[in-house]
Amino acid sequence: MIEGVVEEFDAYRGVGVVRARGGERLFFHCVEIADGSRSIDVGTPVRARRAAGQRGDDEARVVTAQSADVVV
Repeated sequence: MIEGVVEEFDAYRGVGVVRARGGERLFFHCVEIADGSRSIDVGTPVRARRAAGQRGDDEARVVTAQSADVVV
């Protein structure tokens, strides 16, 4: 599991980036947002699973928004 913050999200394309603790950036697709909303605000604290992506880089999967009191 990784914890981080949504750094970027493009609602038109349905893709975003999570900035994990330690500075690593992980791509995610809107279908990976756990609540099924297909949208998430930039700055939202999240928890996600790390998984190998199709392009070889790790990606964020099962992206779950956390309460605002979670420090990342």
